[in-house]
Amino acid sequence: MKQIFSLMLLFSFFSFAAKAQTSGKVTGAVIDGSQKTIESATIALLKAKDSSNVKFAVAGKDGAFSFEGIADGRYLVSITAVGHQPGYSPVFEISPVASSIKLKTIELIPVSKSMGAVVVTARRPLIEHKIDRMVVNVEASVTNVGSSALEVLEKSPGISVDKDGNISLKGKAGVMVMVDGRPTQLGGSDLANLLRNMTASQLDQIEIMTNPPAKYDAAGNAGIINIKTKKNKMVGYSGSVNASYGQGNLPKFNEGLNFNYRQGKWNLFTNLSHGYRERNNKLDLQRNFINETTKDLVSHFDQQARMKNTGSSYNGKIGADYFAAKNTTIGVVFSGFTNPNSFVNRNKTNIFDKNGVQLSETRAISEQNESFDNFSTNLNLRQVLDTSGKEITADFDYVRYNGNNIQSLSNYYFDARGASKQKGDTLYGRLPQDIKIYSGRVDYTMPLKGGARFEAGLKTSIVKTDNNAIYDTVYNGAVLHDLSRTNGFVYEENINAAYVNLSGSLSKKLSAQLGLRLENTISKGFSDGYKLDGLTDNFVPTDTAFKKNYTQLFPTAYLQYTVNEKNNLVVNYGRRIRRPNYESLNPFIEYLDRYTYQQGNPNLKPQFSHNIELSHTYKGFLTTTLNYTQTNDIIQQVLEQNEAKNETFVKQANIAKQRQYGIAISANKAINKWWTNSLYVNVFNNRFEGLINKTQVTIEATTLVLNGSQQFKLNKTFTAELSGWYRTAGIDGVFEAKPMGALNVGFSQNILKDKGTLRLTVRDVFYTQGFRATSKYGNVDVNIQEKNDSRVATIGFTYRFSKGKVNGPKKRANSSSDEQNRVGGGN
Repeated sequence: MKQIFSLMLLFSFFSFAAKAQTSGKVTGAVIDGSQKTIESATIALLKAKDSSNVKFAVAGKDGAFSFEGIADGRYLVSITAVGHQPGYSPVFEISPVASSIKLKTIELIPVSKSMGAVVVTARRPLIEHKIDRMVVNVEASVTNVGSSALEVLEKSPGISVDKDGNISLKGKAGVMVMVDGRPTQLGGSDLANLLRNMTASQLDQIEIMTNPPAKYDAAGNAGIINIKTKKNKMVGYSGSVNASYGQGNLPKFNEGLNFNYRQGKWNLFTNLSHGYRERNNKLDLQRNFINETTKDLVSHFDQQARMKNTGSSYNGKIGADYFAAKNTTIGVVFSGFTNPNSFVNRNKTNIFDKNGVQLSETRAISEQNESFDNFSTNLNLRQVLDTSGKEITADFDYVRYNGNNIQSLSNYYFDARGASKQKGDTLYGRLPQDIKIYSGRVDYTMPLKGGARFEAGLKTSIVKTDNNAIYDTVYNGAVLHDLSRTNGFVYEENINAAYVNLSGSLSKKLSAQLGLRLENTISKGFSDGYKLDGLTDNFVPTDTAFKKNYTQLFPTAYLQYTVNEKNNLVVNYGRRIRRPNYESLNPFIEYLDRYTYQQGNPNLKPQFSHNIELSHTYKGFLTTTLNYTQTNDIIQQVLEQNEAKNETFVKQANIAKQRQYGIAISANKAINKWWTNSLYVNVFNNRFEGLINKTQVTIEATTLVLNGSQQFKLNKTFTAELSGWYRTAGIDGVFEAKPMGALNVGFSQNILKDKGTLRLTVRDVFYTQGFRATSKYGNVDVNIQEKNDSRVATIGFTYRFSKGKVNGPKKRANSSSDEQNRVGGGN
């Protein structure tokens, strides 16, 4: 019934939108370097995708110009005048909700004042708001220099990163992370490691979408974060080189190169980078083991872990666009990375009885040498079908990940006095994984009368994963193959999707966008392992297999009402899905230490959420958003304890439902010529209800998140920034997290005639970014304190070079977006 209602609602909107009678308008003005207006300058309206001409105009006596009757789409303006260098506007978008654009005055540089090559850099705001997303311009923040992509996300509005690198958006887990429109296909620790190994110098923008349009995959309970990497926009050649060095407790440094060459029918681009990071981490846990029946204390654990991670990253991307004809563009992109890492954990566990008397001490050393490699290729095509703007685009992707984790865990046992209690044991493991992704999609766009637009598309993807866990045990000097821990897991998944989307104006003040996406999922998995037969005392196979097939509809809706020039209202709705990460389905047992392990669950079901938002924008700078989300069959990581064996294990299960409501306020405004403010405040209430280990659990908390940046332009070449974030106590899964935050400071100086930029930053100045939490339910009672190498001073240098003119970027969202986001593995 819900599916029929969604279809009826969509088709009803089609009939209204087809009657829309408005169209886009662009206005602006041009002056020269002496602030005088330029009469009769030639103004060209260009498409942002390929810089093809749309319309021409001539500036009036006052330097003003305008274009009317513009179809929806992304554009930029080019201006030429005798005796001046060409000028260009930033890229802007005409849409049903932004049909009138007023450009900032464009200044042309007189040729007589030009001394050789001139590099013109337009300063973009840190935060931009659009109808369906928030955009963070990475280079606009001085304190991003030397940071990793994960650290940039952590300080972005509404985004939180927990102690394990898991990302949540507005207090909701289940975010789909994309890079250049392509899902990373990674989850859990693999995604965190990928983002830690990406440097801020590679990033251009971060798009945050809490309710993405139907064109995007429905995956991501909390929405989508799309990380756009740099791609230069010059006809001719352009690029930049950068390097930075950071020092916390341990060193970190990175170097990178971006280069773009466009001439004639060809556009060639590349991005190369290397990073090296050493991180240390201090983790303390206190666990109380409680009898499940009597609720009496059985024993107490006090664990101390001191960890060090050393890793390098080598990233590369190379691609080409070929403009085969006026309306035809063909592109190909090759990219890849290799991330070798080593990890050492020195762990001490003191065990006490219920009266606080120490019984024993276990000392452990865990070592891991891990490699994780990727190769991806994308072939894309864009064909404009006619002069009205009809076009068809196609993307075909192949992605492969290879990983191998060689680990050892050695345990040594002592009594309370420190004397050896029993012989130690060592567990050796090899965990190789191989993931292959094949995907393709076709999208069609058709402009309609009155500025309305119709979009439709098809997508299919096939994912194949092959994981193995091979363990050996050393006991009393003998190496034995450990069949009880050895396992293999093969998983295949095919998702087929189709969508339609229609946007347009219903009146002069009211516009809307409606979409519907259908996704069919077919999956199967097979696991082979062994268990000990108690009767025969022999190992017997324990093969398990499963198959799943389900189809779902995902409607989206946006409605915007322009009250007057100062006030604007937007309401949107979306239904979304979060499929289990591949690592969450893997039934392997992974040992964190002698008393702690985690295991996947092949019986996990997807979780579904309904998201509603109401936003009000005042004068284009102050946005207030109310949101409500209901999530069912939530996939949650929970703790369970075995008090008889003093063991704790972590698992994923569909154990609960979650309700959230909240309010977010975003203010971005220049206070004066030298001071720019960006402030984000989010207050939300999370309520979690579920059955965990036969115990009904209800957790509820209200959390306040603050995120701000103050930028000061002290002179034409020198800027300073003070930024930070703070989160009050709140719910982090089944944990009740304590308050935490960080303050950052940075300085930026342009040198070498503005071709170079020197930056100095200090992150987490007061070293307050530490995670503390408790978890108490059933027979679980755990306290956690974690501190990592978060206070880092960094110096960075960037040099820009170019010869040519600015051109429109060609950005693509490729076809493997959701699949790459769910690859997982354990570190």
